[in-house]
Amino acid sequence: MEIVITSNRARTLVVLLIGLLFVYRTDRHLAAARQGAAQQQRRNVIIFVADGLRHSSINEKDTPALWYIFQHGVHFANSHSLFPTFTTVNASAIATGHGVGDTGDYGNTLWAGYPVFEAGNFDLASASPVPYIENDRVLSDLAGHYGGNYLRERTLMNAAMAEGYNTASIGKAGPVAIQHIEALAPIQRRFVPSNSTIIADDFTGAAAGFPLPRAVIDELTTLNLSAEAPDRNNGYGPASPNNNGYSGNARQPGTLRPNTVQQQWFSDVTTEVVLPMFKRDEGKPFLLLYWSRDPDGTQHNQGDSLGTLYPGINGDTSRFAIQNADRNLQRILDWLDANPETKANTDVFITSDHGFATVSRMEIDRAGHKTQSEAAKHPYLDASGTIEIERGKLPPGFLAIDLAFDLHTNLFDPDRHSADGVRLPYRQLRLLPGFPPEVFEHPQSGSGMLGDAVEKLDGSDAKIIVAANGGSDLIYVPDKDPATVREVVRLLSTYDYVGGIFVDDQYGSIGGALPLSAIGLVGTSPMPRPAIVVAFKNFYLDPDNLQTAIQIADTTLQEGQGMHGGIGRENTWNSMAAIGPDFKSGYADEAPVSNADIAPTLARILNLEIQTAGKLRGRVISEALKEGPAKVPFTVGHAASTVTNGFRTILHFQEVSGERYIDRACFVAPEAKDESVQCP
Repeated sequence: MEIVITSNRARTLVVLLIGLLFVYRTDRHLAAARQGAAQQQRRNVIIFVADGLRHSSINEKDTPALWYIFQHGVHFANSHSLFPTFTTVNASAIATGHGVGDTGDYGNTLWAGYPVFEAGNFDLASASPVPYIENDRVLSDLAGHYGGNYLRERTLMNAAMAEGYNTASIGKAGPVAIQHIEALAPIQRRFVPSNSTIIADDFTGAAAGFPLPRAVIDELTTLNLSAEAPDRNNGYGPASPNNNGYSGNARQPGTLRPNTVQQQWFSDVTTEVVLPMFKRDEGKPFLLLYWSRDPDGTQHNQGDSLGTLYPGINGDTSRFAIQNADRNLQRILDWLDANPETKANTDVFITSDHGFATVSRMEIDRAGHKTQSEAAKHPYLDASGTIEIERGKLPPGFLAIDLAFDLHTNLFDPDRHSADGVRLPYRQLRLLPGFPPEVFEHPQSGSGMLGDAVEKLDGSDAKIIVAANGGSDLIYVPDKDPATVREVVRLLSTYDYVGGIFVDDQYGSIGGALPLSAIGLVGTSPMPRPAIVVAFKNFYLDPDNLQTAIQIADTTLQEGQGMHGGIGRENTWNSMAAIGPDFKSGYADEAPVSNADIAPTLARILNLEIQTAGKLRGRVISEALKEGPAKVPFTVGHAASTVTNGFRTILHFQEVSGERYIDRACFVAPEAKDESVQCP
């Protein structure tokens, strides 16, 4: 087509139109180029969690990979686990960036408000209303019962997946699945296989596990790797000291070997299958989480210290477990080194879910004074009638037993059904004092339901429900009777193993206790909220060394083995560091940070918007980012309850812009002269 221009005015108009068209097309090309560049520059992120890694366990000899990142990246020197210091509590915070009151994940064991599997999911019969939730099927059932996501907060993984990221979580069962809880809810009573995310944990390849995508299974087959996760036995028998899953008993020590075989498979899946697959998917960024079961599992089960507090969790077996976790991290770092283009665009964030302590079943202080608990004054028999727990030691479920004694009521085990199962569905435990032969039974896992009779499967007719967790227990009062709550707090104040008492705000001020809101446990969650959280006493063999921490723990483990869940600094001081293109180099961050801050920080880096329901939101750790401030201001504070029975709960914390970080708490008698509000 020919265009004829017949006037100067027309010529000018045409020139302007051509110019505008050129600018428009140029802007379009520049915008497209910028969009393409932004698409290419979207960061990859790897989150590495070393379960139960204490801050002071990192050193150049045992943990060279971790040590390198702590020295050359950002070292969060003032890091925090969320209390209660349990795995799923902190897994929910890592997943969502929210505090416990919003996620409702109050402990590894909790009162669900219904008997799990009551809907027949996975063709399983109704089970305990006080489940242990480090289990894919239990998490799936919880998700289904509470509207598809029991956390009620969107996870970082889900937000990334919605924006086109490849996502995967690999490692320890429970916390791994929590990262993808939106995908876990059952449909037609089954897991729904997904090609959009990868979950590989202890249950992978079995009916109890979330299915792997077909492409991952094919890749495993090609590489002659098993599509089924090995368990923790390391190839040995059930009672072998080389079996990492063996915890021993009162007469036989537990494991002497870390979780090498299972974690070798996890790291193979990560570095030989998943990361190479992500790299081949050009133009698509990834978010990968690796959750190392060690050193946690080995510190729990170690057999270095049967019946003694020394060396406790500081023996060779625990050290080997720390080294095992570090080797897993090194394999991931080696893969990045071998793929420099990916490394240049990948941030690595290191954390642990909580600290650790050595279990005491008798001693309540450094001087070696023994507990005077009623529960410890009796022997306990196993199924064969042999004495399982000697007189003088706290049995599993000691808190439920003591409360049952003092409230003059019956005790039922939510983990065992009664013989007839007609009127009383759960087994009533025998607590028969008197002259020998005494007959005493403890709850199988420590949890108990108290009442004259517990006839409902959901336990809602119990007077009290105790969810045993280790370094702290959750106490539920289903009918919300304020008189019951006050009486339980009064009784707790008389127990010599108590290290702190926290009560739901709805019951008002109660002597000896601080409100749950003081520790971030009151939020928007629809999950049943405990009426009381009780932390157990801790002390130190060397007052200047947190590694020597001793913890009274409501657990099935033995004296000298390991536990967490308490509110001492040895439990709240986890391990956190970061390295990569968005983080400062050689920077030690002295401001308080926590596991709830990880998701908001990574969301900022990945430019993800995460819709939130609750207000207990972590902060962006701006000072750790390259363009961030040199430091952020923070304050140090404390709170103290009123006194009851001569004792009060004292809480120490730090705050950044209103976000609270729990340091430690104690339950002590105030000094007569100055009414001191400091923990010793």
